Amino acid sequence: MAPASDPASDLAFDPWDPDFVADPYPAYAELRSRGRVRYFEPTNQWLVPHHADVSALLRDRRLGRTYQHRFTHEDFGRTAPPAEHEPFHTLNDHGMLDLEPPDHTRIRRLVSKAFTPRTVEQLQPYVRELAGELVAGLVEAGGGDLLTDVAEPLPVAVIAEMLGIPESDRAQLRPWSADICGMYELSPSDETAKRAVRASVEFSEYLRELIAHRRAEPGEDLISGLIAAYDEGDRLTEQEMISTCVLLLNAGHEATVNATVNGWWALFRNPDQLAALRADHSLVPAAVEELMRYDTPLQLFERWVLDDIEIDGTTVPRGAEIAMLFGSANHDPAVFADPEKLDLTRRENPHISFSAGIHYCIGAPLARIELAASMTALLEKAPTLALATEPTRKPNFVIRGLDGLAVEI
Repeated sequence: MAPASDPASDLAFDPWDPDFVADPYPAYAELRSRGRVRYFEPTNQWLVPHHADVSALLRDRRLGRTYQHRFTHEDFGRTAPPAEHEPFHTLNDHGMLDLEPPDHTRIRRLVSKAFTPRTVEQLQPYVRELAGELVAGLVEAGGGDLLTDVAEPLPVAVIAEMLGIPESDRAQLRPWSADICGMYELSPSDETAKRAVRASVEFSEYLRELIAHRRAEPGEDLISGLIAAYDEGDRLTEQEMISTCVLLLNAGHEATVNATVNGWWALFRNPDQLAALRADHSLVPAAVEELMRYDTPLQLFERWVLDDIEIDGTTVPRGAEIAMLFGSANHDPAVFADPEKLDLTRRENPHISFSAGIHYCIGAPLARIELAASMTALLEKAPTLALATEPTRKPNFVIRGLDGLAVEI
């Protein structure tokens, strides 16, 4: 039964409309003007578009990424996923992003050992060298696709290196990841679900074999470290290990890949800002933050309402689903001066592209290093980089990216 609320169906918010997907920000402005929370009947979700509310709800323990630590599907008024989707949900639901304490706390504590500031800092020379090699190849070819030539291979190689995945096996990681991430879109199709299930099975089988190999012949990689923690009595099941590796591989490159191409596409559309960046490379750190804000790679983040909450006089009941609109929050004029303007010198930039609270992106420091490394390499080695052809936007709404970004030197 739909909530008794003024529906959002009269808004321009339409995540399946190509025009909306191409530029959702005007619709976000309208949505913010209509209030702090709106029920959206097509997805049976409550949309939250304002920065202050999104930031607060990300830290609110009355919401959760899962409800199964407290309720059954029936208790929560929800229908269990179809049985044929089980491989995807088994894989997804045992990763720390979709767990709540104490399981989330236990797994995050183990994984965080691989993402300490010192460990991430030690990766900088490797990341910079690889970024330089990839950009050099692009320059030598006189141009190419920034997506496939630089944006994808850099973060995939880095996280695969951390996990200890052999170089010969890395080509299959991106297709598996893309198929699995299709399930994070709103109302995925049956064909999308089939691809995600197939990828979940294949990815899980691959990692199960790799874990068995690392158990017999441990190395200095993260998978070996997780096995060692398991053997030393820290509670981590094999399924949690597999799900954690998939999460790190997916989250460890999806945002970085899309932030790279979204960012350069934004720079090409704002030549004054690109000129300023080329004239002063010290702007790179601020540019990374501003580009993450300006065209947010993850537009929406979902949470379940575990206990009734109230937003601006509206009660959102237990069992409902909240859709926090990161892209809208990052363009909220209550927080960002002139939010529709790309400003690489923006000083106050509390964007929430990496989320917040206990689910704050554990790989955010590494993502920033990767984005800065590729941007710096392109500025230094390809100072005349230019757009070759107008890119097309992927049809996805939640994970925002391009099909490619053709460039010339």
